[in-house]
Amino acid sequence: MDRMNSRGSDFWDQPSAPTIGPEQFNEIVTTAADLALVLDTGGTVKSVIVNPLNPTIGRLDHWKDRDIRDFMAEDSLSKLEAQLDAHRHGKKTAVDAIEVNHFDNANWEFPIRYTVHKTSNPDIILMLGRDLRPIAELQHRLVKAQLALEKDYETHRDYETRYRVIMEAVRDAMVLVDVSSGRIVDLNSAAARMLGTETEALTGSAFTQEFEGRRRGEFIESLVHAASDEAGSSVMAKTRRGKLDVVLHPIVFRAAGDKSLLCRVESAKTVETVAVELSKTLAQLYREGPDAIVITDAHGTIRSANDAFLNLTDSGSLTDVKGKSLGEFLSRGSVDLKVLTDNAARSGKMRMYATRLEGAYGSQLSVELSATHLSTAGQSGFAFVIRDTSRMEVVREPSAALPGPGPVSDDAMRNVMDLVGSAPLKDIVAATTDVVEKMCIETAVELTDNNRVAAAEMLGLSRQSLYVKLRKYGLLSKSDRSAAD
Repeated sequence: MDRMNSRGSDFWDQPSAPTIGPEQFNEIVTTAADLALVLDTGGTVKSVIVNPLNPTIGRLDHWKDRDIRDFMAEDSLSKLEAQLDAHRHGKKTAVDAIEVNHFDNANWEFPIRYTVHKTSNPDIILMLGRDLRPIAELQHRLVKAQLALEKDYETHRDYETRYRVIMEAVRDAMVLVDVSSGRIVDLNSAAARMLGTETEALTGSAFTQEFEGRRRGEFIESLVHAASDEAGSSVMAKTRRGKLDVVLHPIVFRAAGDKSLLCRVESAKTVETVAVELSKTLAQLYREGPDAIVITDAHGTIRSANDAFLNLTDSGSLTDVKGKSLGEFLSRGSVDLKVLTDNAARSGKMRMYATRLEGAYGSQLSVELSATHLSTAGQSGFAFVIRDTSRMEVVREPSAALPGPGPVSDDAMRNVMDLVGSAPLKDIVAATTDVVEKMCIETAVELTDNNRVAAAEMLGLSRQSLYVKLRKYGLLSKSDRSAAD
């Protein structure tokens, strides 16, 4: 090894070695540098050699015999002038390096790092350049990455600050739990007070240990199951420190691939718990109540119905009616359904609509319906309460069985009473009939939102007969008359 090193030193230290021909010298120069320039001390380019392995620089043959200053950025001229001036006066003995920016064709700029070398001719210098664009691009990418990291960090701090403010501002006790470990990730001050200790002592501790008689796996699983329930179930528990009965309302979500629980903790005596109890009571009323209750979508398709409705329609099970239109069970079909849904959608509810309900085997009975427009979770629908009135028909006055008209007005009754003594009873009865008939027609037209076809079907009249009566009582506008003609 020492002999090889000594030979290498001897070889390079020989005054006449290494002997390199002009062709080999050009090849060495072109491969050792991306760009090689031979200049005189005045700045005129005598030779230009571009490394063929770096084609991005392009051809620079037109630089030859021209002043190098014509292809150099203004901020780089001072560096070049210093080197040229030093070599003109023979002040430079060591190899120097400068970094300059070249430009060509007015829109192409590239940085080059040159090492400046003397030659045997004191008026000629050799400049070997290395293309700095890859380094500049790498530096640019590093700067962008650093700026992106700083921006992400500031965004993270911003979101964390908002999160902290919201957690402390809400009045509800909130606890964030990691599902896999069952430990408390974070909680607000309200939750710490409810659990009976400080926030710092609870962070990182097992959530299950804060409640009596709970096992970790079973407790966390029950919370996840309650969070997945569409009905929004809750979990009852008793705190270990304060012996306080609480209700936990969990929400399950994923963040960065990890499943977490956000639990809202409240006392069992709060209004929310009363609402849960009320919901259970209403559910029992729905199942066991005497009146039929039907829940439909916005088009009147049955989504749910209680046993009372199944009894009225002689249906065997919910599957026999679910998915069908409620209008299939009404005597006037879609006409009744449209009157109910249109009025309920317009005013929110409709009371006491009398019609007949048809059973699965053709039986009919008189009923009264009330409709309520529902809108929950972005979905629209209707709730119908149906009451059997067939047993009341024997004691109800005939006018009460009509599907819409209210009591006769005082003015109408006064006009009829004025006829007593001045007209025969036959004429008085005819006038009374006209008053009631007019009121029934007005009510039917109003209920059907001026749909004459539906109103005629509701009243059991032909369309032509309805138009005749509308003309008789002056209920047609001018436009209606022209349309009818």
